Amino acid sequence: MNRRPVRNPLDPVSKSIIEMLQVDGRRAYDSIAAELGISEESVVQRVEQLTDSGVIQITAVSDPLQLGFARQAMLGITTERTLTKQVAKSLAEIPDVVYVVLTAGGFDILVEVVGESDAHLLELVTAQIRPIAGVVSIHTFLYLELEKQTYTWGVR
Repeated sequence: MNRRPVRNPLDPVSKSIIEMLQVDGRRAYDSIAAELGISEESVVQRVEQLTDSGVIQITAVSDPLQLGFARQAMLGITTERTLTKQVAKSLAEIPDVVYVVLTAGGFDILVEVVGESDAHLLELVTAQIRPIAGVVSIHTFLYLELEKQTYTWGVR
């Protein structure tokens, strides 16, 4: 998702709509409108503006293990400094790469991947990611157990 700079700070009503949708992305707009004391049409317009501007996405979040992916990992990638953006763009094109972020600190890029097996993860790292021009090193952090994952930040 390409981030766009937020031009205007969000007002309390938009923040409340986001918070309600973070709790239940399928919540009916008429229910949101009733709780906030505004019209359903206003909620529809605000949600459209928020999605069109890239402030929010409404999507289903799945559990990769329940979908047949046995392995998840975070990769810390070090790159040749002048090629970091190009490496990130190449990584983003790989279907099994689900998250790419440029960072400051010990790694240039953090990447989250999902794999159907250890063999699949090995192939992904060694045959698809390592050969990308500009990749210097990869540190793999296998997920053993997910303790917490939320998407409710940003509005409270």
